[in-house]
Amino acid sequence: MMTFLKRFTFGVLIAASLYHLYLVIHPFTPWSVFHISILDLTQVQRATHVFLIVFAGSLLSVVKPAPHGSGKVGAGLWAYVLLCAVPLWSFWTLELPLAPTLVGTLYWAVAVLPAVFPRLSKPFNLLAAALSVAPFLYLLIDFTELVNRAMLATPWDLAMSFGLVFLVLGIVQRLLGPVLPSIVLIFLLYNLFGYEIPGSFKSPGFPLDMLLGKLYAETEAGLFGIITGVSLKYLVYFTIMGAIISAMGYGRVIANIAFRLVGGSPAAPGRATSVMAIMMGLFSGSGAADTLFVSTLNRPLFERAGYRPLIAAGISATVGTLGYITPPVLGSIAFVMVELLGIPYTDIMIMALGPLVLVLLAVWTYNELYVRSAELPTIAPSDEVHPGYLQRYSYVFLPVVLIIFMIFRGYTVNLAVTLAIFTFIVFGFADPKVRPPLRKLWDGLAEGFEHLIPIGAAVVAANVIMTMMVLTGIAPKVSEVLLAISGNSLVVATVLGALFSLILGMGIPPIATYVLTSALVAPAIQQLIIAHGVPQGAALLATHMFLFYYAVLADITPPVGLSAYAAASVFQTDPIKTCVYAAMVALPKYLFGFAFLISISGMALLIVPVLQTVDTGEAIALIASRFLFTIVGIVMLAACEVGFLRQHLRPAKRWAFGISGLLLIYPETVLNMVMLVIAALLILYEFRRPALRSA
Repeated sequence: MMTFLKRFTFGVLIAASLYHLYLVIHPFTPWSVFHISILDLTQVQRATHVFLIVFAGSLLSVVKPAPHGSGKVGAGLWAYVLLCAVPLWSFWTLELPLAPTLVGTLYWAVAVLPAVFPRLSKPFNLLAAALSVAPFLYLLIDFTELVNRAMLATPWDLAMSFGLVFLVLGIVQRLLGPVLPSIVLIFLLYNLFGYEIPGSFKSPGFPLDMLLGKLYAETEAGLFGIITGVSLKYLVYFTIMGAIISAMGYGRVIANIAFRLVGGSPAAPGRATSVMAIMMGLFSGSGAADTLFVSTLNRPLFERAGYRPLIAAGISATVGTLGYITPPVLGSIAFVMVELLGIPYTDIMIMALGPLVLVLLAVWTYNELYVRSAELPTIAPSDEVHPGYLQRYSYVFLPVVLIIFMIFRGYTVNLAVTLAIFTFIVFGFADPKVRPPLRKLWDGLAEGFEHLIPIGAAVVAANVIMTMMVLTGIAPKVSEVLLAISGNSLVVATVLGALFSLILGMGIPPIATYVLTSALVAPAIQQLIIAHGVPQGAALLATHMFLFYYAVLADITPPVGLSAYAAASVFQTDPIKTCVYAAMVALPKYLFGFAFLISISGMALLIVPVLQTVDTGEAIALIASRFLFTIVGIVMLAACEVGFLRQHLRPAKRWAFGISGLLLIYPETVLNMVMLVIAALLILYEFRRPALRSA
């Protein structure tokens, strides 16, 4: 039975990937004239996408149980179940006929009870997969009428909506833990009972039947809204491409190229991991996936070089998150920004380059100084990585060039990535040294959709959260509170916004963090930036890139960082300690993000807002000087953190380096120029100081 189920699940995953690839080419085929709803209607495409996530995710929970779905039941899971109980009670109070009431209750039980009764997991997950078919077929058959009566839903509309909402929450809980679905439920309860809250956060409250109708049937909202569309239009294609690259055997090729580029030094493992993460970021846009990739391939190198395991895990987790800000993919948040804000994707790509370079430099500097202070040995590359290796496999980057070219020429992202996927497949089978067995192609297609499921489920949950926030109008209320707490101080509001992102991002994917913060704190921060004389367009870009950046940093911030936990699973280190070390590695990464908002000079790190605000000549001068100050500040802070530059630093000197670095990163040009001179003198003195004799 289990063998059959595994094969069936494998077939479902392949079919899901092929469905999404076919969506891209469908408009160019003769069958496009038939107007098949799952191929032509946007909302039905999204509903099909959500169905495939729930259906395949439920099957995978049977054949590949996730860590969150088994083991000891903690307080977080019990809290999640208690939160789920309140909407169930509200559903019962709708006084529906017995049949839809029982069906809705069955869906709730199948989705929720395995969280606290692990023995029910396998049969209930299998039942969840079967039950997920009904809401999809119900919507497919009755779509037009369903949309027309969204605000006056019938009893069976409500039962199907209630069931699908909890099936989605169940998938999110099993794959990502109870935090994100609990946040969804808190917003749902706020919509139901907001009238009970005193003060400015009081809301009129909405009946459950209205909410269920909106979540299930209204276009551009609820389960099938614009954020879900991001998963359908963008994310699935990048996860398929990343899996195809791995299946074709190009993961090892990329790893070898990275080591060939930066080998021959004691710092080679850290360097190679950084370069490898950037290369994989060109294709994947997933922090946890990139972290697992670079950690698995480079753990032997770190061990041979003598790195401390926590340092190695921290470096791997930090560079793994660079996948979120590496063009041309950038990760899910960038595509949400495109859809919600109407920002050109090319602008986001350019704005991401500055943070990418600075984080990479911070990691690189920390790694170089750590290796020298610990006196680690040089690691030689394997015999496989010969001098002509890079030239031999340079074609592997041609699909990336194709993606960038097509995006800048105005073609859709999914078309560009689909062509890149087919290019990788052709290259893989044409190269006799790479050519995999045909089975690998099917493995890649299956893994591509499998990798999407947790991300896609989180995106759907984020769409539900956004719908709930829009209904209650909570965003302006939170902004008013933030303005009051900060005393209309931009610096204070910036610090609070960063802290809110980092705390909120504990244990939930960056996309959910960004969706919440962009709605709740962005309006207040943007208002303060405009009050400081920055044009509205530049303020919008800087605010959302700031929240984008700190949502990514939350992925490695203690006590819960998903990328850091991924690294810990490979290096066999304590997850919380790994989070701490991932935060400590390249510590300046937490600091220069503040510069994005504090002044026009600081916005120069994002390039585009400054180019839109001042004359080109002045903008170039601002960009060059800001990067110079920040780069020197990063070096000074790294020396302070490691306690080493040319040799070990005395405590007083470490303080001097640290303070200089902080003041160089703070975006105040006159202060920065003074500190640049002081930093130059400190560095010069350190290099001219006689070397201390080792004991």
